[in-house]
Amino acid sequence: MKKLLLSVLVIVTVSFAKAEDGHRLWLRYNPVHTALVEAPAGSPTISIAQGELEKYYQGSHVILRLDPSMPDNEGFVMNGNDDQLTITARHDIGLLYGAYEALRLQATDMPVKDEKQEPKFKLRLLNHWDNLDGSIERGYAGESIFEWFKLDEQLIRDYARANASIGINGSVLNNVNASPKMLTKPYLKEVKKIADILRPYGIRVFLSINFATPMALGQTTTADPKDASVRKWWKGKAKEIYKLIPDFGGFLVKANSEGQPGPGDYHRTHADGANMLAEALEPYQGIVMWRCFVYGANHKGEDRVKQAVSEFKPLDGKFHKNVILQTKNGPLDFQPREAYSPVFDQISKTPNMVELQITQEYLGQSLHLVYLAPMWKEFFQYVEPNWLAGIAGVANIGKDTNWCGHHFSQANWYAFGRLAWDPSLSSEKIAREWLEQTFSIDENFVFLMSTVMEESRETCVNYMMPLGLHHIFKFDHHYGPEPDGFKAEYPLEWCPVYYHKADKNGIGFDRSSTGTDAVSQYREPYASMYDKVETCPENLLLWFHHVPWNYKMKDGSTLWESLQYHYNQGVIMTETYENLWHNKMRAYVDEQRWREVDERLQIQVKNAKEWRDVCLGYFGQFAKDSTSRTP
Repeated sequence: MKKLLLSVLVIVTVSFAKAEDGHRLWLRYNPVHTALVEAPAGSPTISIAQGELEKYYQGSHVILRLDPSMPDNEGFVMNGNDDQLTITARHDIGLLYGAYEALRLQATDMPVKDEKQEPKFKLRLLNHWDNLDGSIERGYAGESIFEWFKLDEQLIRDYARANASIGINGSVLNNVNASPKMLTKPYLKEVKKIADILRPYGIRVFLSINFATPMALGQTTTADPKDASVRKWWKGKAKEIYKLIPDFGGFLVKANSEGQPGPGDYHRTHADGANMLAEALEPYQGIVMWRCFVYGANHKGEDRVKQAVSEFKPLDGKFHKNVILQTKNGPLDFQPREAYSPVFDQISKTPNMVELQITQEYLGQSLHLVYLAPMWKEFFQYVEPNWLAGIAGVANIGKDTNWCGHHFSQANWYAFGRLAWDPSLSSEKIAREWLEQTFSIDENFVFLMSTVMEESRETCVNYMMPLGLHHIFKFDHHYGPEPDGFKAEYPLEWCPVYYHKADKNGIGFDRSSTGTDAVSQYREPYASMYDKVETCPENLLLWFHHVPWNYKMKDGSTLWESLQYHYNQGVIMTETYENLWHNKMRAYVDEQRWREVDERLQIQVKNAKEWRDVCLGYFGQFAKDSTSRTP
């Protein structure tokens, strides 16, 4: 594929498209008003499905049917053909999902055929890290779409429609570093307004909560989960919320991590804190999603990637049934490549859900074209979907006209929804779907740009942190390289030098059985595989081992030579993408979006070169003393 992209000649045979801003995402249907749609009456959700098909579906006749004998999930059955179509579901939302599937097939020039679909995960959530002042933590596409006390209802409706079209059924509206004010009456009334807009699209609202909210609001003197007044406060608050929003989903909690309050402040366990909240929500079928992103508290000084298991494994089986542990895909923090989190190996008596990051905090933010579906598919090679109770994605959505900052970042929102519905879909299929719906169905364009998308994550790894390097970003904002980063006033586990440990003897973090023994947290065969430098996958080599500069790689090169190759290859491929887009793709894309993508690809090339030059310059200081090759 790489040779193809470097050498392909594209014959331009299409005319320039009309300029536009990207706000319509992948929902670029043209009104046709040709379909007669028969549907049950009375449901706002069914009315939306009927309206979408009547306006956009090109067939002549569609029947929407409810069948209470079908399985009790949000799936649907399609029968018929492009012209005569029947969609059947047990629930109203299944009919809406079926309608969007019919429109997706139409937009991608695929025939309608008899098929049955149902979502793999019951919980398919976006996590918004949006603050009450409109800012977004790790947001790169403008301010929050949830403008409190000045809600743009049409924008929120557009948001709901986009999510429903890819099967997302829940939204956590606010940052996990939550403000206590989120649970005050004025804000809850605004949450109700949002919930009323999202509900017909099958989306329930959830809230992140500050564990010390009752104390912070001056309504209790403590936040101790064993204190009767605290427990009473949370039960009263749950009752208040469900009176306003009967289908409220529940709470997401970040506790005793990165300065957030939690049960540990009172020498209580995470189970004590989660169970107190679970008891308050249980009468209303609400859930608690308790994050396992915890470090620097009870196990301070331990290898950071081990601390989640150390914290939560002793508590496995002690959580109430409506508590789900939410864990990032990797044990560190959304790096371009990580080993999968061993929490998924060690926690078996408590439901788990995975947290992915759609916003590209560590992958070039909204300035780099990096398609994340291959990374998420890599995770599912190690963690079976049927082990999980749900899936959450940290959203990349803001008030930028195109929603996501970079037009190609829309693909990550789309891919998250599609994989949340069906994790067996290939990343290539999803990329092609998105390109065909968003830009053009021309096969030349789709083939070339889907190849770019498929390669883009590995390219990013190459120019940032190849061979298992990790967390060597600039402090705080995490854009650009800082391999020499060290600040005495910061926790050591925030400093890049802690992670690469480069010296004259080699580079990498020794997590083997003779190092921090992080490998012991993995199930077999991975524990043994990762433990030995000879069997450790080379793309994770420096994650698990401190390796001499002249260590011989499988291809015969030294480690230092291999690092140089990967950094240079990352830059070469990024230049190739920019060249391809700039010189060959303009004919397939409207002028505005072509120009905006082109500008960001130029920025990406510049930043890739910065990564290469800074990292090779810094690591070269240590590697240059290693002149001999291993025999």
